[in-house]
Amino acid sequence: MAELTLTTFLTLDGVMQAPGGPHEDTSGDFPHGGWLVPHADADMGLIVSEIFMKADAFLLGRTTYDIFSAYWPKVTDPYDPIASALNSLPKFVASRTKDTFSWNSTSHIRGIRKDLLELKDRFQREVQVHGSCGLAQTLIENDLIDEYRLFTFPVVLGTGKRLFGVGTVPATFKLVSSKTTGSGAVFSVYRRGATFKTGSFELE
Repeated sequence: MAELTLTTFLTLDGVMQAPGGPHEDTSGDFPHGGWLVPHADADMGLIVSEIFMKADAFLLGRTTYDIFSAYWPKVTDPYDPIASALNSLPKFVASRTKDTFSWNSTSHIRGIRKDLLELKDRFQREVQVHGSCGLAQTLIENDLIDEYRLFTFPVVLGTGKRLFGVGTVPATFKLVSSKTTGSGAVFSVYRRGATFKTGSFELE
């Protein structure tokens, strides 16, 4: 059975909206699209490429699918590991508003909670989620993510869609690994840890 992994780019204050360009996602009048670009470097590119090489399939939200499908089919370099994976491997889109997709090997998935286990059973390595903020909220709420791969950049925005938004269920995570890119981004891998607990430093 495959694992479900989530890879995303975050600011220090947890914003994941529109990291790659001003027009990626302007919902909520978001004015900071493209905030990641000045901090992208070869280290980040190498890590992302290695992640994509582990994929057997992709699960995407509608907005991320639209962004990817407008860009990656135009990248035809057979040695590009990201383009090769995205253009050839199965892609599943979670959408309430659209159920047909033109990008090669793309299918619609209707119910995440209902269909995800069957989807994972079809593959051996990883079903990968990239970005997909709305989808991520559903996956987090239902504790469906096996591994989080988070790039945190030295940027604070103060506004925008966050990975762990309102309604996130308290949870404890275990840090699996962490490394820093040349531009100062921190790449951290987390898995679910022990049961969430609280404590107190108060003197009795």
